[in-house]
Amino acid sequence: MDKPLETFREGRLNQLKKALARNNFEPYVVSGAGAARTLVLEQLLPKMMEEEHVKSASFGGSMTLVHSGIYEGIKALGGLEVLDTYDTSIPRYEVLNLRRKALLSDVFLTSANAITEDGRLVNLDGTGNRVAALAFGPRFVIVVAGRNKVVPDLDAAFARVRNHAAPVNSMRLDRKTPCVKTLRCENCTSPERICNTWSITEKAWPKNRIKVILVDQELGF
Repeated sequence: MDKPLETFREGRLNQLKKALARNNFEPYVVSGAGAARTLVLEQLLPKMMEEEHVKSASFGGSMTLVHSGIYEGIKALGGLEVLDTYDTSIPRYEVLNLRRKALLSDVFLTSANAITEDGRLVNLDGTGNRVAALAFGPRFVIVVAGRNKVVPDLDAAFARVRNHAAPVNSMRLDRKTPCVKTLRCENCTSPERICNTWSITEKAWPKNRIKVILVDQELGF
C-alpha cells in the first residue's frame, strides 16, 4: 500500500466523522489548512448566507483560525458584519462588550481543546465566551480542529487540556501562572488563571447547528 500512514490517519478521522454525525454534529474531513479555509470561505459561509440569511460572524479564541487563514479570510469576505473580538487595538472593556454581542451573532467560529473518538467536544475557557457560544446563542457554530486535538476518551481530553493546551496558551498570553514554569496544570489560584469553565458538548442541538471540520494536519494548541 502506498502512503499507509496517510491512509491510516484519514481512516481514523473518517471514523470520528461518523461518531460526530451520530451525535448530531455536521462533520467534515479535509486534508489540510488550505482545504479547511476553502471549505469555510467558499462553501459553508456562502451557502449559509444565501440559504439561512446569515449576516454576522464572530470568533472564539483560536490559533487554528489564525494559522489556517480563516480569521483573515472572514474579515475580507463581503456581506458579513464581523465582530472582531481579536482586535488588540481596542480597550479591554470594548473587547468584552464585543464578546457579549458575539453570543447573538449568526455564526460563531472557534476550535476545540479536544475531541474524543466517540464524538464529544471538550473545552476549557478563561472568560467563558467560547463555551457559552457552543452551548447557546449563535445560530450556527463552526469548529475547526487539527488532528492533534483528537483523543481516545474524556480522561485523555482532560489531560490534554490541562497539561498541554492550557500551559501553551498561558505562555502565548504571557500569563503569570505556575504552569508556565512547570509545564503542567497546578490547579492554581493565580489571578491570571485561564482555566475557569469546562464544557463537554455531547451532542449538537438542534441537529447540525454545530459544524465540525476535522483537519488532517496539526493546527493550534
